[in-house]
Amino acid sequence: MLAHLPGWLRIPLVYLLIALSTVVHIVVLAALTLAKILLPLARWRDLCSEGLAAIAESWLGVNNALFHLFTRIDWQISTPPDLQRTRNYLLLCNHQSWIDIPALQFALNRKIPLMRFFLKQQLIWVPLLGPAWWALDFPFMRRYSPATLARHPELKGRDMEITRKACERFRRIPSAIMNFAEGTRFTAAKHAQQHSPYRHLLRPKAGGTAFVLNAMGDVLYSILDITIVYPDGVGSMHDMICGRVRTIRLDIRERPLPQDLSGDYQGDPVYRERFQRWMNALWAEKDARIGQLLARPPQH
Repeated sequence: MLAHLPGWLRIPLVYLLIALSTVVHIVVLAALTLAKILLPLARWRDLCSEGLAAIAESWLGVNNALFHLFTRIDWQISTPPDLQRTRNYLLLCNHQSWIDIPALQFALNRKIPLMRFFLKQQLIWVPLLGPAWWALDFPFMRRYSPATLARHPELKGRDMEITRKACERFRRIPSAIMNFAEGTRFTAAKHAQQHSPYRHLLRPKAGGTAFVLNAMGDVLYSILDITIVYPDGVGSMHDMICGRVRTIRLDIRERPLPQDLSGDYQGDPVYRERFQRWMNALWAEKDARIGQLLARPPQH
């Protein structure tokens, strides 16, 4: 019934309900964050981190319920049969739209540990959400231009050091590390600029994936290889709520961790080339899978 409301009413109503839920959850999250800071005992901090993750999952659950009630999206989701919330996963996914994130949360919330993303440093200033991401131990990455690195060579490798520290925190509590390996959303212009060898994907950036595998390989359970497609065309959150995104397909496959891909990605060129070959092969398979998913006949 709610999905049949006119767009002029449905869209502001959904945004209002999401905003109210966000404020309520962040107030509770802030109180627990303060308790975590004031009593810096390792076990207490870990318990608080678990509580913070539960609050975030509750917020995502409300968002998912709103999407279910107010939209008529045909969710076509294929997941492995034995996902567990107590296992650590590395998630590798293609990236096309800001909808990717709520789509992933719709498919996987409370089936695996809370997904944590590597975020741009500037996002820490997003009202309400920025401090919440910080409290939830989302790592913030600062990218430096080649010109900046030339002037300040001491900054080289700083992003990898942030990754290392984040991975150390993730070793203590169940975590799902989310990596959009392309590093940015796919567009035709970016695809042409890169001369990408893939039809539906940008070139993957292997360094971050290699570093997470090396830093956490002994506690990661497996890799979740996730492919998202939008048969009706890529849209925005606004398009999703007002009904222009009618179908979302997610193909989630579990892969074992590569046993022979440990090494020094930055310092060992032989290892770096071997890891890039593995990543490129994974991306070639994903590219073919996207073509298959897009070719599947519509079911609406």
